[in-house]
Amino acid sequence: MAAVLEARPACGAPNPVAAAVWRACIEELEAPKPGNVSFTSAGHGMTADDFVASARCTADVLGAPGLSLGERVLRSIESTRAATGCNTNLGIVLLCAPLAQAALDEDRDRPLRARLAHILEEASIEDTEQVFAAIRLAEPAGLGESGRHDVRSLAAAPLLAVMREAEDRDRVARQYARCFEDVFDLGLAVLARSRARWPAPRAVVALYLTFLARFKDSHIERKLGSVAAERVRLEAQRLAQSLDVSESPEMDVEDLMSFDRRLKSRRINPGTSADLTVATLLAGNLLHGRGNRVATRQARDAAGLSTM
Repeated sequence: MAAVLEARPACGAPNPVAAAVWRACIEELEAPKPGNVSFTSAGHGMTADDFVASARCTADVLGAPGLSLGERVLRSIESTRAATGCNTNLGIVLLCAPLAQAALDEDRDRPLRARLAHILEEASIEDTEQVFAAIRLAEPAGLGESGRHDVRSLAAAPLLAVMREAEDRDRVARQYARCFEDVFDLGLAVLARSRARWPAPRAVVALYLTFLARFKDSHIERKLGSVAAERVRLEAQRLAQSLDVSESPEMDVEDLMSFDRRLKSRRINPGTSADLTVATLLAGNLLHGRGNRVATRQARDAAGLSTM
C-alpha cells in the first residue's frame, strides 16, 4: 500500500484510554477505505483534517474519568461540533464511548467485555436523554422518525432498551443490544489475521471491507435504501475476495481507488462500516495495552527523552 503519512499527527493524550482512542481514529484515517475520508482521499464535503480535529476532541472526552456514558457521548459531540461544524463522528462516539467507559472501570479483575456488558446494562434514562441530545446535535444524514423512542422526544426508557428496539435497522444500535458482537466475535479475529499478513493500512482496509461485505451498511441503507446498500455490499464482497488472493499490491491500490471513486461519484458513504472499524481498532488497543505505549511515548517525547 502507498504510504499515507510520513508521521502521525501528534496528540497529547492525557491517559492510556485517551491514547487508545486517538490511535484507533488515526489508524482508521491512514487506511484508504473506499467511500470514506482518509489521508489520501477527501470526500462528502469533508477532509482528513476534519477527522483529525474530531479525533482530538473525542480522545480527550472519551478518556476523561468520572463521566457517565451519556455525558461522554454528548460532550464528545458538543466538542466535535464546535471544532468542525459538521457530523464527522457520531457513530464512532456511540461505539467508542461504552468501550472507553469499560476500560476506565476500576474492576480490572473482569475482562473488558464483561465490564462493557455491565456498563450497557446499567445505562439509565438520563443516559438515553443525553444520547438523544447528541444525535439531535450531530444531525446525521437520513435520520427519520420513529413511533417509539424518537430522538426528538423525551427519553422514556433506559439506553439498552432503546437500542434493542433499533437493532434490526441500525448496526450501531445492534452493538449495544448484542454486547458488541460484531467487534469482539468478528472484527478482532479478522484484524488479528490481517495484521499477521499485511502492513497496517492494508490490514485495516481488510477489516473495513469485511464489515462492508458482510452487512448492509446502516448509513447507506438509511440514506439510500436497502437495494442500494445491498448493491454496495456485493461490490465490497467481490473486491474483498479479489484482494484476499491478490499478490499485486500495485493492482490492489488501483482497485481500492477505483471503488472509492465509484462510491463517491454516487455520493455513497459507508459510514457504519468505518465506525465499526474504529471500534474494533479501539477494542484491540485496549485489550493489548497499545494506549499505554502511546501515552508513555508521548510523555517521553514531551520530556525530550529518546524512545529507543
